[in-house]
Amino acid sequence: MTPEALADLVRTTVAQLLADRGLDTAALPEQVTVERPRNPEHGDYATNIALQLAKKVGVNPREFATWLAEALLTQAAIAKADVAGPGFLNLTIATEAQGAIVEDALKDGYGTGAELAGQKINLEFVSANPTGPIHLGGARWAAVGDAIGRVLQARGAEITREYYINDAGAQIDRFVNSLIAAAKGEPVPEDGYAGTYVGEIAAEVLRREPGALGDPATVRRVGLELMTDEIKRSLADFGTHFDVFFSELTLHQSGAVEGTVEKLKASGSLYEKDGAWWLRSTDYGDDKDRVVIKGDGNPAYIAGDIAYLADKQSRGYDRFIYMLGADHHGYTARLKAAAAVLGGDPDSVEVLIGQLVNLVSGGQPVRMSKRAGTVITMEDLVDAVGVDAARYAMIRSSVDSSLDIDLDLLRKHSNDNPVYYVQYAHARTSSILRNAADLGITPGEDFALLTHEREGDLIRTIGEFPRVVATAAELREPHRVARYLEELAGTYHRFQQDCRVLPRGDEETTPLHQVRLQLVNATRRVFAAGLGLLGVTAPERM
Repeated sequence: MTPEALADLVRTTVAQLLADRGLDTAALPEQVTVERPRNPEHGDYATNIALQLAKKVGVNPREFATWLAEALLTQAAIAKADVAGPGFLNLTIATEAQGAIVEDALKDGYGTGAELAGQKINLEFVSANPTGPIHLGGARWAAVGDAIGRVLQARGAEITREYYINDAGAQIDRFVNSLIAAAKGEPVPEDGYAGTYVGEIAAEVLRREPGALGDPATVRRVGLELMTDEIKRSLADFGTHFDVFFSELTLHQSGAVEGTVEKLKASGSLYEKDGAWWLRSTDYGDDKDRVVIKGDGNPAYIAGDIAYLADKQSRGYDRFIYMLGADHHGYTARLKAAAAVLGGDPDSVEVLIGQLVNLVSGGQPVRMSKRAGTVITMEDLVDAVGVDAARYAMIRSSVDSSLDIDLDLLRKHSNDNPVYYVQYAHARTSSILRNAADLGITPGEDFALLTHEREGDLIRTIGEFPRVVATAAELREPHRVARYLEELAGTYHRFQQDCRVLPRGDEETTPLHQVRLQLVNATRRVFAAGLGLLGVTAPERM
């Protein structure tokens, strides 16, 4: 019995209790919480529903918990129900019911759900300026953003992964000037871009367009195309793929920015002051109104943001998730304001802010990049530890906190390395299944034989997977999947240490061997599914 199924059983039983005793059935919450207790001696799961309801229906919590315990004990799935403290209820699941978890885990799609079915979500992430290779902050978003998309899809949402190419503005001008200087063999301009990649791109521009130095527009066009193509390649090599690459420049060239601004003027959402046009963003929670058209008549950066959001809205999305860097805290309110003035729901906009990433080796920060001067790039990280370790390291911590990545740790093939720890656990399950096949042993399904404490621990941990994925999707926190997999790996290693799966030597194969083999098979499938949600491979041999 999965935690979700147990919660449904508890809720149904509570509803019947309330009705039978003439109590207020409206007090029953839509969802009942069941959780694994910290102390496994207290049972498999615990619920506080009696404490939640007691005051509302005028009953002592312990008394209500006692009623509930008696009612649940009539269910075949419940082996034990104990009232604890002021009204907590500790539950132990019958062995036969635990076998249902293994059966579920063996089915395709275990961990998926449909609670987000019908939701069309635009997920924008990375969106780095095409002025250089992707740095570590962008790499973090490439891994985390892709994983968020995966967990949202797993729970039924329709996801469009989108990359906003910031190919307009002053930074692009500085990049183009840097390319021209490199092509001429001149020093890097003030506020320009350094690094060997600038010279490499400049040389390729001249190879493709020998006369480009006489036409800065050609340098701009070809240079940006080359840089953007390199970014796309490095993202694909990192296992991150986008459905849409959207050019900021096209918004200006097509007149979309100007047209959006004129609509907002006509609707009264903009007002004129000091020669500039301002968005009434304080009406929607921003700390100040924002300049959209500057006093010189040129659009401010937010003008493009508004036009871009209008374009997204026109494509019929229900929700817009933006994943931005640590220096973009002020964007939440202004983007919500933009959604509102465009006639949408400000709550349809969601902004996630990621903190900084640092590389450490030998206890000291790593500062120099091979190609980008002082900036550490995603390619530098991948060259150092590989795609799997890089992605996993980026994902396994909450983006709300800064992240120190220990290169020495990620290079280790030991249990100290989190990604190795999880992947090795998957490889061990695969090895056992191969060995069983060689011996002609097939998995069994007499789950009533799984009575060992370690077997129960493993089954209950497997049962948590769908809820972990659902929570990761709801909170946009794929690190929960990574931490769960590490817990599963530890639980599996303890199981394998104490529970012999395959017979030794000439020992006869028993139904217990066979059903344990099925449990191993279920564990392997959960490892593979969880690693897949992180975009990390599940090797069968290590």
